[in-house]
Amino acid sequence: MAEVGYVRVSTADQSLDLQLQAMEKAGIAKVFKDHGVSGTLASRPALDEALAYVREGDVFTVWKLDRLGRSTKNVLEVIDRLSEAGVGFRSLTEGLDTTGPMGKAMLTVLAAFNQLERDVIVERTKAGLDAARAKGRVGGRPRVMDEKKINTARALYESGNHTVAEIASMMGVGTATVYRYLASGRAAS
Repeated sequence: MAEVGYVRVSTADQSLDLQLQAMEKAGIAKVFKDHGVSGTLASRPALDEALAYVREGDVFTVWKLDRLGRSTKNVLEVIDRLSEAGVGFRSLTEGLDTTGPMGKAMLTVLAAFNQLERDVIVERTKAGLDAARAKGRVGGRPRVMDEKKINTARALYESGNHTVAEIASMMGVGTATVYRYLASGRAAS
């Protein structure tokens, strides 16, 4: 029997150190690492490798349940796959261990709460964006050309006396910006 660890962070600027220290403290020598990989993805390189590596009688260990996945369905699918292969599951932070029936029941409940937390975050983010739009705020980078500049650029281009590069230089923008507005046939809104 071997204990196999799996750690993951969602973005490249996050650190795996905390999770790796917990694995070391738990005595887990073999650890698979996904760095900069979202938990919403069903397929993650190190997770796939770890799942192929474990054998019957092993225990698959994560630092925290949400490192395994964000969706309840995905987490439970992975744990079902482990169970079918005769592999136990353990979460260090939540103290879960699926080698017994209580651990399996608690796992289902915690996975559901993780999914709920993610859904609430998505819902709040959407509500915040909708509220901002209602106040006239729009996300993204501000436009660099107003309607007057767009019309001037279009007139200069249609006159045939200026290249797009010259127009871009006059407007103080890049050539791609000029091309984008010329191709769209629209003014800034």
